[in-house]
Amino acid sequence: MTFSFAKLAAKTAVATAVLGFAGLSMAADDIKIGVTGPFTGGSSSMGVSMRDGVKLAIEEINKSGGVLGRKLVAVERDDEAKNERGVQIAQELISKEKVVATVGYINTGVALASQRFFQEAKIPVMNNVATGTIITQQFKDQPENYIFRNAANDSIQAPMIVEEAVTRRGFKKVAILADSTNYGQLGRADLEKALEAKGIKPVAIEKFNIKDVDMTAQLLKAKQAGAEAVLTYGIGPELAQIANGMTKLGWKVPMVGSWTLSMANYIDNAGPGGEGARMPQTFIQISDSPKRKAFIDSYLKTFSPKDGRIDSPVSAAQGYDSVYLLAAAIKQAKSVEGPKIREALENLGTKVEGVVTTYDKPFSKANHEAIAANIPVLGEVKDGKVIYAYAADMKKSTSAAAPAPAKK
Repeated sequence: MTFSFAKLAAKTAVATAVLGFAGLSMAADDIKIGVTGPFTGGSSSMGVSMRDGVKLAIEEINKSGGVLGRKLVAVERDDEAKNERGVQIAQELISKEKVVATVGYINTGVALASQRFFQEAKIPVMNNVATGTIITQQFKDQPENYIFRNAANDSIQAPMIVEEAVTRRGFKKVAILADSTNYGQLGRADLEKALEAKGIKPVAIEKFNIKDVDMTAQLLKAKQAGAEAVLTYGIGPELAQIANGMTKLGWKVPMVGSWTLSMANYIDNAGPGGEGARMPQTFIQISDSPKRKAFIDSYLKTFSPKDGRIDSPVSAAQGYDSVYLLAAAIKQAKSVEGPKIREALENLGTKVEGVVTTYDKPFSKANHEAIAANIPVLGEVKDGKVIYAYAADMKKSTSAAAPAPAKK
């Protein structure tokens, strides 16, 4: 009897081991994609919207059979918009989670501090929100570049902001208010360069910090210098304080700034004082095409945002599209190896229909920017939401123009 129990125990142990190995095998069949961004704090409306857009895309792809017959799995990490946290997450995603690629990065500073680890590991990064011009150029001196982006970089946005303020609306005296982060100061430099091309020097250049709640000093300098408009580079909460500061001073001039003026925590915190602000947008929450309507309806049904408004529509749309771009590359490469995915991204042979645009050969070896200057439009805050500033932009948007040919 003792011998029988021993044999039974041995068989049970073997069966358990086999099941364990089978479970490991099944887990190994999943394709892990890192998703990193600020899901808490002042940048969270961008981070959460991006993450939810990524989730929608992954769910759709998995329902259609996945990629290479395998499911995509999001490995989410909150970088809290902190450089040091981003660095820790990058190392964890590479060494522990064994991701085959990563999407995300909301903050330019976090991207610049963190993506070098992916570059060293030869794992592609698809920046889908951070816009600092230098992001995709950080490793341009290396033989292979693993950093890609599907967001309108600041060398696209800054000229659009200046074109709107100076050429279209005729303001010759403009002030720049930018936050002290990498994002704000790199954007400020791009604005100055774009203004210089128009022969204009800002009458005031002022800086503010994250979490500042009183912009009176900066705004007084701009007002005293005779500014006819304020050009901004910052994120929602602080941008709202600029609008609120104008209201407090009884001085109202137009605000024209980077895409972040569309954030819900700008619109809500600024209230009536935030009306009229204009900014470049790659995506506006209006169902002006079947693809966009399906995306918006699915997002609202799945995540039920307050008042039926996506907190950061641009972030959600670009997050969604970033997964489809990666999935197309993995499918074309027939591999989850980083170098093969990178090579496929640089030579995508099929069009990828996104909600921002239809991507037709969006990347090349020399150009890792999917969004060209012909894609963004001007948005405007009106009645607590973002609309098209110009009717012609709505028509342009619905045409879903593909990015301009990549530069060789």
